[in-house]
Amino acid sequence: MSVAFEQSQTRLNLMRAFAGESQARNRYTYAAGLAKKKGLEVVQQVFLFTADQERAHGKVFYDLLQPLSGQSLTVDGDYPVDLSSDMLDVLKAAAHNENQEHDTVYSGFSKVAAQEGFDAIAHTFTMIAGIEKVHAQRFERLARLVGENKLFVSDVETGWMCLNCGQIVHSTAAPAVCPVCKHGQGFFIRMELAPFTLARQDQAG
Repeated sequence: MSVAFEQSQTRLNLMRAFAGESQARNRYTYAAGLAKKKGLEVVQQVFLFTADQERAHGKVFYDLLQPLSGQSLTVDGDYPVDLSSDMLDVLKAAAHNENQEHDTVYSGFSKVAAQEGFDAIAHTFTMIAGIEKVHAQRFERLARLVGENKLFVSDVETGWMCLNCGQIVHSTAAPAVCPVCKHGQGFFIRMELAPFTLARQDQAG
């Protein structure tokens, strides 16, 4: 079935996706502020890193609406209100929302786009859904570590990277203070979660 883009459900789904990604970016920016207040700079940076990827997703969806430039679209949607001062609750909510985007929202949007004849847009929804699954897994891992009080403690010796200066310490716990830059424990991340690292041998539970 081929549908004109101007009359399609896909155009509305793109606007809903743009709105959802824009809101996710803001929620994660707010969550990053909460993490900073709690001295969890590592969680702050994960939220900011993810927020910027949501910004990129929003731009992809918005750019696909180019044929309708100058028009206004009216869309309905359900968007979460995840207000909490508890970091664990915020992480769990973020994981839930990312899983929902992967499992239900974008998979559904992809099917509709394919049915309406917009294969490239369908593929875009599917690819971004895959990224949201990665986001969910990242938040789930952090939530588990926070919930088990293991964000800065490991059962076995592992590597810890200071996100401020890059110093790596091998221990069963992140140091209270970085020996190089003197930043607090909140800046340390397990090596298997550290960005842009190839130190696979440092991965441990």
